[in-house]
Amino acid sequence: MGLKFCSFASGSTGNCYLLKTENTNLLVDVGIAGKRIIEGLDSCALKPEQIDGILVTHEHTDHIKSLRMMAKKALNGKIYTSEGTAYSVNEKLPMLADNIRIKDCSFKVGDIEVEPFSLSHDAEDPVGFSVQSGGKRVTIITDTGVATKQMLSIAAKSDLLVLEANHEVNILHCSSYPYELKRRILSDHGHLSNDAAAEFIYEVEQLRTSGGEEMTSGKQKILLAHLSRENNSPMQAMLTIKNRLFEEDMIAGVDYLMNALSADVATRLLEI
Repeated sequence: MGLKFCSFASGSTGNCYLLKTENTNLLVDVGIAGKRIIEGLDSCALKPEQIDGILVTHEHTDHIKSLRMMAKKALNGKIYTSEGTAYSVNEKLPMLADNIRIKDCSFKVGDIEVEPFSLSHDAEDPVGFSVQSGGKRVTIITDTGVATKQMLSIAAKSDLLVLEANHEVNILHCSSYPYELKRRILSDHGHLSNDAAAEFIYEVEQLRTSGGEEMTSGKQKILLAHLSRENNSPMQAMLTIKNRLFEEDMIAGVDYLMNALSADVATRLLEI
């Protein structure tokens, strides 16, 4: 069994992913109801006590809602996050202090190697995670207002890229959101739009086609993540991004494989 991925939920209302191998099981964020997480684990033939670690990207509620519950039930796992996020989590949930491990560089949990990297978001010290095992790599990039060269470099080496496509800019401008919230989302410390996600995917493909020993072969799999309920939809995100990439002679199904994650419906367990 190689590296596998499952999304239990991905969106502005809550996020939770599972990464697993035959010997190691990791959760990335636990921002949905604990009951839903346990149901998701059950669908993957897992129990909470089989979780070896919880990776936390940042301290916003849609990423740590059930952290206390899952830390208690994951008897054999620890919480891994950045120093700034650890500080913020400790302020909200001081009872978890002994469970938290601060990791600012690559580390291993079982047979999975985890590489954290910085994001640009209005949180204390947000990070994305790139994990690899058995020669396969999954990279998760959400909750960032801008894409950096480091993110591009890591994404280009990935077999599966889970990438934020939070909003359609025109829909956001016309939405009922207050002006300050719109400014926050559109800022460099907010969220990637559909157009920004398309540009990121294009730049990643340029790196991949330019060659290099670390680049993976074959079509990259892309899952669009953290979609806003009010300012986006899976259909809109897919349409905008496919059209933008088509303008650059990148064709879905030929040059890349892409789908959109749901806030309400879990994926099946995907082998990378």
